[in-house]
Amino acid sequence: MSDLSFTKWVACWGNATSITDRKEAIYSKDLTLRYPIRVVFSGSKLRFHFSNLTGTEEVKITRAFVTVKNEDYKPVKITLNGNTELSIPAGMEITSDEISFPVEAGQTIEVSMYFEGFTQMNAGTLVTGPLSKGQYAYGDFAEKKDFPNDLSRSTNWFYFLNTVDVFTEEKNHALVCFGDSITAQSWPDHLAQKAWVKGFRNVAIIRRAVCGTRILRQYDCITYAAYGLKGATRFPIEMQVAGASAVIIQHGINDIIHPVGVEVNKFRPWSDLPTAQELEKGVEEIYISHAKKLGIKVWSGTLLPIFGWRTYAPFRNELRNEFNDWLRTCPEFDGCVDFDKAVRNPDKPEAFADGFDSGDHLHPSEEAYKAMAEAVPEELFKA
Repeated sequence: MSDLSFTKWVACWGNATSITDRKEAIYSKDLTLRYPIRVVFSGSKLRFHFSNLTGTEEVKITRAFVTVKNEDYKPVKITLNGNTELSIPAGMEITSDEISFPVEAGQTIEVSMYFEGFTQMNAGTLVTGPLSKGQYAYGDFAEKKDFPNDLSRSTNWFYFLNTVDVFTEEKNHALVCFGDSITAQSWPDHLAQKAWVKGFRNVAIIRRAVCGTRILRQYDCITYAAYGLKGATRFPIEMQVAGASAVIIQHGINDIIHPVGVEVNKFRPWSDLPTAQELEKGVEEIYISHAKKLGIKVWSGTLLPIFGWRTYAPFRNELRNEFNDWLRTCPEFDGCVDFDKAVRNPDKPEAFADGFDSGDHLHPSEEAYKAMAEAVPEELFKA
């Protein structure tokens, strides 16, 4: 395909960036990270977005490379203003230099980053799914085809690398999936696979999801720091997606299930519990209005069953149902993906259908995640 066919930048892969889980060790040294990324459309150039949004110290990527994952391993340097060391200021995001790097639809590329000095590992997110798994190794192996088995492990934590853009054809676009742990798990990957199998080679699925996040609140304590930033902080940042045409928002269940009272958990007061009207107002003012300003279509995603979850109570389910009714009928949305209907038990709608509960009564099983992907209309794959 001629380079003249390529006219615009479109995100081909992306995750959110949030506060990583606060464990005993929060620094690394002499570490290599590697992330495989499936490219869904062809292009002539790449650029890379790196995020230290939730970091409190500058992060220095000593060296970064990209290569096509195949037998002919040829790593290409990723630079920033011509420099091979990429510095990301605290609380900031950066975009690399554009690099000439032809890619073909269906290829997998690998992005490798080496951190020589002490590095605050405060900016990242936990993601799972059939297309979402990275590696890390102790030592500098960024230019090596393979990591040594005895010094490496797989990881589902995605640090710093936030989005990859391809310079591609005008017809190509990105569909954003925004949410919490439900979306940080498998259904966006299954959606990407569905689009590919159905022959839609013009759409990339971009995941912007952080476990534990709420629309209206966030935690300011290390115990729950990894539950991330509130919607008003997250959404304007995470919707900076090149070529985005639409967003599916599946968010709000944590606003409903988290509050239990300070006598039970000092960080979860009853005052955090919203009304359905407060959730609706939050979605309208934070999500819908911003997406409309960007010219992006907004689809709602209903909240899933919670019967049996450890904080379940009938009043929470009633709140979920009231909010879901609004998500289905609000005319401000361009459409609704009824995830609740796709996974609930028709005879007991407050609970998951048989085989669709992961076991904790909040997160779906892998089969349920596939059903969620199937519930997304194919019209969203079209620009």
